[in-house]
Amino acid sequence: MKQQYEIIIYWDPRDEIFVAEVPDLPGCAAHGQSRAEALLNGEVAITNWTKAAKEIGHPIPRPRKRAKAA
Repeated sequence: MKQQYEIIIYWDPRDEIFVAEVPDLPGCAAHGQSRAEALLNGEVAITNWTKAAKEIGHPIPRPRKRAKAA
């Protein structure tokens, strides 16, 4: 089962791009010209981050669990 990490997407007005950050994986981020592109690139970044971590023996954090909304 693929682990599900939170991806936060926001607009960066300075660079005029959407940024996708993965808070649970330090330094894991991507960007795109649209929200959809940033999300897709964020998912690729998660795959690459976890692959690189495995290769160097770095622990991979589990995705944090969110409280359910009432």
